[in-house]
Amino acid sequence: MSPTGRGPLAGLRVIELSTVIAGPFAASLLADFGADVIKISLPASAGEDPLRTMPPHKDGKPLIWKVTNRNKRSVTLDLRKPAGRDLFLRLLGSAAVLIENFRPGTLDRWGLDKKTLWDAQPGLTILRVTGFGQNGPYRNHPGFARLFEAYGGLTYITGEADGPPLHPGYPIGDPIGGAFGALGVVAALYHRALHPDAPGQEIDLSLTEAMLKILEVLAIKADQIGETHERIGNENAFVAPAGVFRAADGHWVTVTCASQSIFERFCTLLGRPEMIRDARFANNAVRMEHRHELNAILGGWVAERRVKDVVATLMEAGVSAAPVYDARQILEDPHFTARAAVTSVEDRDFGAVKMPGLVPRFSHTPGEIRSSGPEPGAHNDEVYRDLLGLSPDELEQLRAEGVV
Repeated sequence: MSPTGRGPLAGLRVIELSTVIAGPFAASLLADFGADVIKISLPASAGEDPLRTMPPHKDGKPLIWKVTNRNKRSVTLDLRKPAGRDLFLRLLGSAAVLIENFRPGTLDRWGLDKKTLWDAQPGLTILRVTGFGQNGPYRNHPGFARLFEAYGGLTYITGEADGPPLHPGYPIGDPIGGAFGALGVVAALYHRALHPDAPGQEIDLSLTEAMLKILEVLAIKADQIGETHERIGNENAFVAPAGVFRAADGHWVTVTCASQSIFERFCTLLGRPEMIRDARFANNAVRMEHRHELNAILGGWVAERRVKDVVATLMEAGVSAAPVYDARQILEDPHFTARAAVTSVEDRDFGAVKMPGLVPRFSHTPGEIRSSGPEPGAHNDEVYRDLLGLSPDELEQLRAEGVV
């Protein structure tokens, strides 16, 4: 694999010192657009990234690892050993970005405080990914997606009105935070491009605060009108009618009338033009007060038709609707196939594997998916030989000492 790919970030080298999802996701986004990301994992004798233990597995191989760590080179290194620390600083000298997701102060305890890092690479951009940030009372709390989804408000607003708060079926807080991390890195690099002599800087990414930003209406709603955003199940908190409804064939569809004109088209389609003049439905504000009545009408209409016919009829009438897909339906959808939204990537274990394509698309400097996530240490010889000039004997000695 080429160490750097096509794309607007070709030539950028990133050292990634992170585990599980959020930090690796940020690094993967950079790698998708050409960055040479060198991922550092512990040697097998010293521990294992928790992501490798998480399902799903095939033939003992962690499938999520192959996606979250795609396009990267992988080396093993124990930074807690003096020789490992020295190798790391030598590697850092060739990089512009460091991504780490240890608890605040961990690198300092290993002799890798920011002064040491910047002495090794002046101008280095350091992305620090934690659950709660580098300061504050919660700074040392462990950072797992369910914690910052709960603190950030997502869990509270998810679920049925009379039911318990629900977490989503995937740790969505991790990739959301990772996307903010990649944005932060690119913003810092842009500043450095404008000001080449500027000092290096740290980026303090709190994954909880990323969740707060995604749910930005919650704070202003509580502050200005004293209301807590509550759970309403599959209804829409902003427009009516809207919801998820079961069709005659047992499949599910989501429908939303997001504007006055769409609502009027919906009434015409149903053969109920009098609803447009009904004072209960005159505008969105009053429709929200009567959303249960409207959703019952919409749900009854959907229940008499197959999901394919529901979507086709509504979309032809200019009413927003979509089938609720499972993963297999996503793979089979002709639109996603035409755009390579899910693409096949060469894999050393399984020949080829499916994973999401590039987001977003660049017209002149497109990125690429060069490889699935490598096994830890797959590029030890390549990186330590080519970048640091280590001999085979030196590498063998470092292996024997548990450094790599």
